[in-house]
Amino acid sequence: QAMLEESGGGLVQFGGSLRLSCAASGYIRDIKSAAWYRQAPGNQRELVASNTRGETREYGDSVKGRFTISRDNTKNTVYLQMNNLKPEDTAVYYCNADALPYGGDSYRPYWGQGPQVTVSS
Repeated sequence: QAMLEESGGGLVQFGGSLRLSCAASGYIRDIKSAAWYRQAPGNQRELVASNTRGETREYGDSVKGRFTISRDNTKNTVYLQMNNLKPEDTAVYYCNADALPYGGDSYRPYWGQGPQVTVSS
């Protein structure tokens, strides 16, 4: 049972937009903080955007002004809106959440499966 289910990846042209979603399963009671990472072939995984419950947001330098992280607490879902996409944004994008499972007594990190985002030039 996947604890975080991602959707929204795919192929888009240069300058296009995509929105990734990361929905917590019914086994997750609460998300304290969430982030999006990405990893391109041959590269290390890098932080794209992060968001805490207090609405503090941080972005990687390469995506500032183009990407926006947001969350819907009523749906326990985190989003990554990606605009003005460039070929160098091509990567597998992973959702990460510090979450409390039902029946658990502490928050722990969970990862999504990582949809592919490909930007053609």
